[in-house]
Amino acid sequence: MKDFKNYTSVFSWRYGSEEMRKIFSEENKYKLWRKIWVALARAEAKTGLVSKEELSDLEKNESNIDIERIWEIEKDTAHDVVAAIKEFAEKAKIGGGKIHLGATSMDISDNAETIRILKALNLIEENLKKLLKEFAAKIEKYADTPCMGYTHLQPAEPTTLGYRFAFYAQDLLLDLELLQFVKKNLKSKGIKGAVGTSASYVNLLDEEKAVMLETEVMKDLEIEAAPITNQTSPRKIEFWVANLLASVAQSLCKFAFDLRIMQSPGFGEWQEPFGKNQVGSSAMPFKKNPIKSEQICSLARLVVNLSRVSWDNASHMLLERTLDDSANRRVVVPEMFLSVDEMLSSAIKIASGLIINNEQISQNLNKYWIQSMSEVIMVKLVQKGMNRQKAHELLRKIAMEGGDPRKELSKDDSDSIMDAKNHIGNAPQKALELAGKIKKL
Repeated sequence: MKDFKNYTSVFSWRYGSEEMRKIFSEENKYKLWRKIWVALARAEAKTGLVSKEELSDLEKNESNIDIERIWEIEKDTAHDVVAAIKEFAEKAKIGGGKIHLGATSMDISDNAETIRILKALNLIEENLKKLLKEFAAKIEKYADTPCMGYTHLQPAEPTTLGYRFAFYAQDLLLDLELLQFVKKNLKSKGIKGAVGTSASYVNLLDEEKAVMLETEVMKDLEIEAAPITNQTSPRKIEFWVANLLASVAQSLCKFAFDLRIMQSPGFGEWQEPFGKNQVGSSAMPFKKNPIKSEQICSLARLVVNLSRVSWDNASHMLLERTLDDSANRRVVVPEMFLSVDEMLSSAIKIASGLIINNEQISQNLNKYWIQSMSEVIMVKLVQKGMNRQKAHELLRKIAMEGGDPRKELSKDDSDSIMDAKNHIGNAPQKALELAGKIKKL
């Protein structure tokens, strides 16, 4: 049940999926901490540092977590990891004395965060592919459908609807490639102790066994350790994650902002889906506002600004570590992921249900093509021997006076350029090539 008397983050109920919320839940965090402590004890048991009885006790109590008790202890300790250790030790009476042996807090919390980030990246990757498939379908359907192209928000020359969709898809495909790079290079703290030197483990065992211990734990956790760390995992890698999320947000914002323009009455070519019982305005019953597109742009603004915090965290991790990243990371990491998760979900629904007003597309094309065909006419005139600069000035004057530039051509030439489909270049072929690439993912 929600607590309506205290502040609740909108990301705990309004934005983001349940699946993403569970990844960054307190329950999942503490479960991962327990998993890491047990994995460490399991590896240490192989070296004789932990007895079979102690390991068995820890394994038996791994899922026996009382979060309320952890928070109660933390009020006294002012240290969340120590509080969780004490609560675990209360449950595991036999093995409790060996919990966290040789480790520092970041060996636990940073490895847990890497696991959460990896799972969250997998979810983002899955939704990116879903959205790309929606765009691929739109590209194939509208690859050779001519529409007016706009530069500076002014009529320019024809393009195709499929080619415009391909632009958004290409950005998202680059994001997918960047995501896969980040996943491939996602490295965590590992098990290296207080300042990353593995001194405690070398003293408990020896250099070779300390390395083997870390390898064993990381294999159990199914993540990789960075070869060199200080007290924390490399914050540069978290900065890469933040940049990736900002990049996805930028791609989605571009699409959503364009949709908002295309839905405005002056264009009227697209419309985002609008539910049967959806309300556009409390005052104006006729309104059909592009609220999901606006929401995407709003969340994108948040993500890109949160990503800057990750830059600061990486830059200000002074010497072996400072703690001034700790508080903000509890907000920045989950809220960037939840924002992008929500944006992707909205974008998938918009792309799949996007309303295309073919009649308005044709009207806009017919309205503006006569003037915007000036470049085509200029090329024709140059082919017939006119100086290019003189042709440009001639057509500019005609356009400024609102005249018809076709009068400079013969009737045959004029008729041949009237069909905008003759002036979309290789847009259909390029768009379909990209759609084919997406379908092979």
